[in-house]
Formats: sequence, C-alpha cells, structure tokens
Amino acid sequence: MSLTLREASKDTLQAENKTYHYYSLPLAAKELGDIARLPKSLKVLLENLLRWQDDLSVTAEDIHALAGWLQNAHADREIAYRPARVLMQDFTGVPAVVDLAAMREAVKRLGGDTAKVNPLSPVDLVIDHSVTVDHFGDDEAFEENVRLEMERNHERYVFLKWGQQAFSRFSVVPPGTGICHQVNLEYLGKAVWSELQDKEWVAYPDTLVGTDSHTTMINGLGVLGWGVGGIEAEAAMLGQPVSMLIPDVVGFKLTGKLREGITATDLV
Repeated sequence: MSLTLREASKDTLQAENKTYHYYSLPLAAKELGDIARLPKSLKVLLENLLRWQDDLSVTAEDIHALAGWLQNAHADREIAYRPARVLMQDFTGVPAVVDLAAMREAVKRLGGDTAKVNPLSPVDLVIDHSVTVDHFGDDEAFEENVRLEMERNHERYVFLKWGQQAFSRFSVVPPGTGICHQVNLEYLGKAVWSELQDKEWVAYPDTLVGTDSHTTMINGLGVLGWGVGGIEAEAAMLGQPVSMLIPDVVGFKLTGKLREGITATDLV
C-alpha cells in the first residue's frame, strides 16, 4: 500500500532532549517535484496542506495543485487552510465570545456538557480599539486614560474576564498594553508552534487569521497571517478550515536605503 503525501513527508528532529515530528518539504519534493523556487508564503501553505491531508477536506490533488503553482504562477483551485491561531480585537472579538456563551447556554438547556464548547484553535483577544484619549501631555495621562477606559467599559471587561476563565485556549490582553498588531509582533508571534497530537509532539509554522486588515504586519516576522471577516475568524476558532483560492504571489526587490527623516510609512 503506497503512502499518502502526508505520511511520506513526515520526519523527526531532536531538540532539548525531545523528539518532534514535522512535515518536511524536501521529503515531499520527492513526490511533488522541484518546489525549491516556490514562494516562501506558498511553502507555508504547502506544509499546512501536507499536515492536514485527510483526502476529504485536503486531497492529494490540492497538494499537487499548490506544488505546481510555478508552472503558470497561478492556480484556480480552492484549498482548505487551517491557521494555527486567531487574533481578535475588542470590536470583533466580543461578539465571538457572546456566540460561544450562547452555544454553552443552548447546550445547557439540552442537558449536555457545557465544558465541551471551547475554541479548538488558540485565540488571543487584544483590547485596543475602544481606548480613547482624554488626557495627554503629562506623566499621569496614561494611567488616567486606562482608569477611565475601565470605568466606561466595566461590563464588557467583566464579561471578557469571565470568558478567559471559562474557555480554554482563549486569552485576553487588557487595555493599555498596546495595539493588537504591536502585541502580536512582540509577544504572541512564535514563528514555530509545537503541540502534543496523538501522543506525539508536532512542530509546525506559526500561521494566523486576524479580524483586522493590518494583521499582515506579522509577516515581517516570517509568520503567515492576514485579515478576515468575523464569520471566517469564528470558523477558524472552532477548528474549521478557511476556504480560499490558491493565492497569486507577487515579489519585488527594494534596493538602496532611505535617507534621514524618511520613515517606513513614507515608503509604503
């Protein structure tokens, strides 16, 4: 019986006296052909498909279609992408927690186990969008703005604190910590995730979807991520794949350097 691409690409590595399993693109290339020049973003998607191949949501044809992208620099095939985690901010994240709470309430009415209603993918909700600036220009401004924020949105934060305690794989970053993309870059991005699956430690690239168009900032760390709508984010939170066409990729090279007084924002 021939091995699936998923099985054929599986390999191990040793780190800190622990064995990790991962899905090797060089091993996959023995079946898929030369993929060395595939854009790095598509290589991350290729690993994602290899890891999730089940011949239902992800098939060998999906994997071959992505690996063959270089032939025309385009592919009209829909794939199922499963991000490692979900990033939310308070405007879009609160409704998602409300939905989870409503699901638990429905399960409770039906006599089921409410503890089974949990995110299946890690979710980080960063509170930053509702913060307003009332005070500025003095040493006490920051503390006073945070105090007013807590006072004005007390009920919301009590609810989110309950959500963090009630749901597994769900964490809340309080106001005053920074904007969600800064927090994502400095604290949440891992580059490589490791997780215990079927009694094996599996290592895989950090990927995410976020409920904000600026989520792509995380790509600066080599972490593949982009913004989606609230419904797609909730689906990913519940372990469902994000359906998407194999994306077109455009590369460009910057040369020279910015002169003094010119910022990266000016360049963009």
